[in-house]
Amino acid sequence: MNIEPALDLTRREKKDLQILALFTAVYCRDHQHQATMRLTDLPEQLRKLSGYRYCSDCLEFLEYAVERRMRCPLEDKPSCKHCSVHCYRPGHREKVREIMRFSGQRLILRGRLDLLWHYLF
Repeated sequence: MNIEPALDLTRREKKDLQILALFTAVYCRDHQHQATMRLTDLPEQLRKLSGYRYCSDCLEFLEYAVERRMRCPLEDKPSCKHCSVHCYRPGHREKVREIMRFSGQRLILRGRLDLLWHYLF
């Protein structure tokens, strides 16, 4: 993964990336993909993202999504669903919506009420 290690992320940005990694892992696992790979070559501030396993397609998507988030041109980065600048190429925006919708509902029903705020807003 080609992310500049010198970037300083805010606490909110780190949390957004952790939620994206978690949601992608849940989506991958529940769709019975062969989840065997992890994110590698991450800067120190993103090491927590390497704790999940993904299939090759989900890993490729997650690497793309993390890179897009890291290269966001806006200074005060909003959550992607509220952003006026859409960084994802066609097809990826629908994929992230599908992953967020599926995994958000699963995790909330399993008791992760802390994600309810992120899911709704």
